[in-house]
Amino acid sequence: MDDMSYVSGISDVPLIGHTIGEALERAARTWGNRPALVVPAQGVRWTWAEIRDRADAFAAGLLALGLRRGDRIGIWSLNRAEWTITQFAAARAGLVLVTINPAYRISELEYALNKVGCVALVAATRFKSSDYMGMVTTLAPELAGARPGALTAARLPRLRTVIQIGGPRLPGTVGFDEVAGLGGEAESAALSALAGELQFDDPINVQFTSGTTGSPKGVTLTHHNILNNGYFVGRALRLTEQDRICVPVPLYHCFGMVMGNLAAVTHGCAMVYPGEGFDPLVTLETIQAERCTALYGVPAMFIAELDHAEFARFDLSSLRTGIMAGSPCPIEVMRKVVDRMHMRDVTIAYGMTETSPVSFQSATDDPLERRVSTVGRVHPHLEVKIVDTQGRVVRRGEPGELCTRGYSVMLGYWGDEAKSAEVIDAAGWMHTGDLASLDAEGYCNIVGRIKDMVIRGGENLYPREIEEFLFTNPKIQTVQVFGVADRKYGEELCAWIVLRDGETMTEAEVREFCLGQIAHQKIPRYVEFVTEFPMTVTGKVQKFLMRREVEERLGLEAEKTA
Repeated sequence: MDDMSYVSGISDVPLIGHTIGEALERAARTWGNRPALVVPAQGVRWTWAEIRDRADAFAAGLLALGLRRGDRIGIWSLNRAEWTITQFAAARAGLVLVTINPAYRISELEYALNKVGCVALVAATRFKSSDYMGMVTTLAPELAGARPGALTAARLPRLRTVIQIGGPRLPGTVGFDEVAGLGGEAESAALSALAGELQFDDPINVQFTSGTTGSPKGVTLTHHNILNNGYFVGRALRLTEQDRICVPVPLYHCFGMVMGNLAAVTHGCAMVYPGEGFDPLVTLETIQAERCTALYGVPAMFIAELDHAEFARFDLSSLRTGIMAGSPCPIEVMRKVVDRMHMRDVTIAYGMTETSPVSFQSATDDPLERRVSTVGRVHPHLEVKIVDTQGRVVRRGEPGELCTRGYSVMLGYWGDEAKSAEVIDAAGWMHTGDLASLDAEGYCNIVGRIKDMVIRGGENLYPREIEEFLFTNPKIQTVQVFGVADRKYGEELCAWIVLRDGETMTEAEVREFCLGQIAHQKIPRYVEFVTEFPMTVTGKVQKFLMRREVEERLGLEAEKTA
């Protein structure tokens, strides 16, 4: 059976059997005076002991506001110190933290809050063109006349408390900075009692999937799910209390709150937030000024940093490691990160929100060729198999659907047993919808999404492979390949290309570059030059929107079939 595509992550390091609150207490005891959180824009430089104390005071305040174990509390903000305090305070109080995408607008906010029944919402006032409190008051105009903590809103029937980050403070809200002062001795005693009652299998986080297709689903995760995943991600990076992780990725997503914050709390390192939203220049400045040793990002972030006009003036020699993840990582970009950003121990991670998120990660001592061309090997304590369309395990080297089983698999989608049963089978396997293959040594290669695979004239074509080839052209900054309808072949390939600054290129040049290098059926029929791709806020490209736009504009449709 060794030639079959099944692997399990054998480890002599046990899983953590604690809650996130207990992990924070341990961090405060072990690394109390070590730097824990640095947010230059807010003037924040807190130690682990300070974070513990602030989180406890905020948690006691939440109890004073009437929140109880198991209640859902939403957080709707970009990367700020308040986000992290809310995360740890919710865990200490046994509240389920509902992370809400900062790109959401009114209807999406209404859907998220009502889907999980949030009784409290911590919200930023505004960021750039996003008027968060304006959207909250549009949904709940009753807030203006409500006593703080006693909201009754027709469109948000479960919501009682709105906690506002920043100001000017609106009527009916509780100021974030006021919450810590609301708790007294009774709440502190209740918090201490809760510490002994909370269990690591309790749900503690709901994250809405980024919705590249369909409406978002509320992924329900436990302490055990995400605390262990953060811990083993940190182990793969060989993090210690000496490390400083630059976290420009959004906290509302697993990449920030698990791979960033929970890796930090389990290894004692510092979390460094360059800014609320991603800015390549500010990120580079922060790495240099704070001597960060690790950097996280999706490929588009690394590309923006490497291609920035001022890149060469920064001293990035403090960097050692980091993670590129969130969407397929172009091999050429990975090489530049190692060579030009000094990230000799950079790793690629693969996973999904439903698996907490990471299930594969390259090791810092993997050969560079392996680190740039695969997503590494299976994480400790997890099982993975690759199956065909009939659910049979395929042989090594053959592509199929990647399925994951183990501690990291979510409890399910909040309030949606039917959707949960569609992806988690009776044997506990999470069906990811990703096409992958395993080689003889257990390294995994992500071929693409099952939904992204293009079937041209009966032949399966994998856009990722074609993108990797086009990336080797020095004029091309980034590229996405996807299928569009075709009456003759069923589907044809289309490439959207973003050129480097100052470069020009024609469709004919692209095809000439491909001729004799890749099979003729892999050469895109349609080539379009664009300035950007439609993306989710976490950097996932929305190919279904690209496909729809091209098909509508060019009037493309497939032959109807039975």
